[in-house]
Amino acid sequence: MTQLARLPKFETETPNTVLVVEDSASLREALVAHLSRLDAIRVETADSLEQAQELLAFGGERFACAVLDLDLSEAVNGEILELVRSQGIPVIMLNASIDERTRQQMHAGNIVDYAVRRNISDLEHVAYLVGRLRENHRIKVIVADESASFRGHVKWLLENYRYTAYTAASGREVLRLLKRHPDVSLVLTDFNLPVMNGADLIEAIRADHHRDQLSIIGMSDGKRPGVSAMMLKVGANDFLAKPFQVEEFYCRVTQNTNLIACLRELREAAIRDSLTGLYNRRHIFEMGSAFYSNACRGNVCMAVALVDADHLKHINDTHGHQVGDQALRAIANAIQKTLRTGDMMGRYGDEEIVCLTLIKRPQDAPIAFERVRRAVEAIQLRVDRVRVPLTASIGVTTDRCDSLEQMIRRADEGVQQAKEAGRNRVVCL
Repeated sequence: MTQLARLPKFETETPNTVLVVEDSASLREALVAHLSRLDAIRVETADSLEQAQELLAFGGERFACAVLDLDLSEAVNGEILELVRSQGIPVIMLNASIDERTRQQMHAGNIVDYAVRRNISDLEHVAYLVGRLRENHRIKVIVADESASFRGHVKWLLENYRYTAYTAASGREVLRLLKRHPDVSLVLTDFNLPVMNGADLIEAIRADHHRDQLSIIGMSDGKRPGVSAMMLKVGANDFLAKPFQVEEFYCRVTQNTNLIACLRELREAAIRDSLTGLYNRRHIFEMGSAFYSNACRGNVCMAVALVDADHLKHINDTHGHQVGDQALRAIANAIQKTLRTGDMMGRYGDEEIVCLTLIKRPQDAPIAFERVRRAVEAIQLRVDRVRVPLTASIGVTTDRCDSLEQMIRRADEGVQQAKEAGRNRVVCL
């Protein structure tokens, strides 16, 4: 399967232990070394069926997955596979070669993939597969097919690979699911759907979801001429002929979900400040225009604030720019935690963060940003166990002026007055 160069990051709320069963000490150590490159990962190893039984004696819930050598010297008939599968642990098989027996064992159930142990790149691929199993629960997939048994089978394949899967018997059900789950990454749809066929469904999806936002794999009987071309022409990213091989299914699903993940990351990188993770200045002006227009129409009450980190140059000169960067990140984090998720925050200058907030009444603005000031003042940034005090001078305005740019300039006047008055205060103009 196609893999990304960067290994996925693990999320701490999911099981973070991988079971490796391999009787070759050198190969076992090499696997541990590669798996240890993944974030938040623990590895438990066994070199025999007996050792694996001991590790699994208290249940397999702590294991995210298992990497198994099926040719253990004392268990050559697949006993280790049956033991691990009985615990409901997803299995990645490790083999000296790929043959029909290997593929049949994979199809037997709860085996998500297999790898060939030929060289270092194969072990890197195993680490990538482990990372996918820990990451995939965040990826949502919809399966549309008129056959309940086929929907159930594909859902089982997806959930075996730890995807979050939803099923639909019609195109209308798919559209309802997309409204409920706008972060879906992939839709797999058969051509033969009631009322709205697969091609019509793809056109309806593409009216609201571009190819770089959502991937679609069309499916149909491979013997029907023209169906694959039709589905691709109306907006499918890929096509899968039925019946399909499990390996091909996982390849296409992985490639398409990888593509969407990469495109989403690129979009985020284009609108985010790399240091603080807040929106960048260009995106604040692009999206802030909608805030400002709503305020001008009287639909909402809007406040604009500039939060200027006090004495950041002194921190950089005294402790180094790395500590200065930590200070700015800590301030950005404090602002995000204090304001609401619907508010917009972005890095405006080297030491300044601009905030666009929706409030009920103009008099609420100084109250909200006094909370921000206190949150910044409470930051516990330490260098060599010595606390580095952080404060901010904040200018706020609810005067709509003639443009968003003028509101920001008005807030900047408040920052200058706060600094002249001794810093670490909020001035509302």
